[in-house]
This record gives sequence, C-alpha cells and structure tokens, in this order.
Amino acid sequence: MKTIKYCCRNEKFGSKQIYKSLKNEYPDLKQKKKDCLGNCRHCKKECIAMIGKKELLCASSPDLLYAQLKQIIAESRAETVMA
Repeated sequence: MKTIKYCCRNEKFGSKQIYKSLKNEYPDLKQKKKDCLGNCRHCKKECIAMIGKKELLCASSPDLLYAQLKQIIAESRAETVMA
C-alpha cells in the first residue's frame, strides 16, 4: 500500500480524525501529514487524502472518505495475500 497523505489545512473537514482512526486500526500503514498537497481547489470544499503521488480521494464527509480509504486498504491487502 502506498503512503496516504493528508493536508494539514484540510483538518477542519475531519481528516485529522481519519488519520488517528487509521493509525489505531492499521499501525503499520504509512501515513503522512503535509502542510499542503497542492489541491487547494478540492481542499477548500471537502475532505481529501492523497494515495501515493497522484491518486486524490475526495468526499463530502469524513465518514465517506474513511470508508473509501478502508476499502482501498482492504483491496491492497487482499492483493498482497494473493500475490
């Protein structure tokens, strides 16, 4: 699984709680907080996270983003087990 990055300026939309929840649930998962991810157009409007260097996830609520991230993590881990 690639690193999940969060914009510190996006914490008002709930990304900080997502970071903490995933850190507790998946302590081996690579996560980083960045001052800015360079996606201000999305960051000003909704909860965002970036996977790797290019894949941007956006959701209208932290719960939806959390669900998207959990699904991606599950798929990534399933691929690793099958490989």
